[in-house]
Amino acid sequence: MKFNIPAFAIAIGLLWSGIIFLVGWANLVWPPYGSAFLELAASIYPGYHADPNFGSVVVGTLYGLLDGLIGGAVFGWIYNLLAGRFSKTPA
Repeated sequence: MKFNIPAFAIAIGLLWSGIIFLVGWANLVWPPYGSAFLELAASIYPGYHADPNFGSVVVGTLYGLLDGLIGGAVFGWIYNLLAGRFSKTPA
């Protein structure tokens, strides 16, 4: 079985951006919540700062969407490549 790469990439992008959004939003409501996670994201995404404001939440969410789309597409492509090589029936 092979992945539908665009669908998988969109699903992972929405999942990852949703996680970053929820943690960022929770950090706005309860400031110490998720600070270490947001600092880690800030160390990976250039231009993103883990400040407790809505602008930072939006920027982090957009970075998460882009990162998830690219990562999901790469993962799906590698999976399909390996699934084709190791399948018991010819593709």
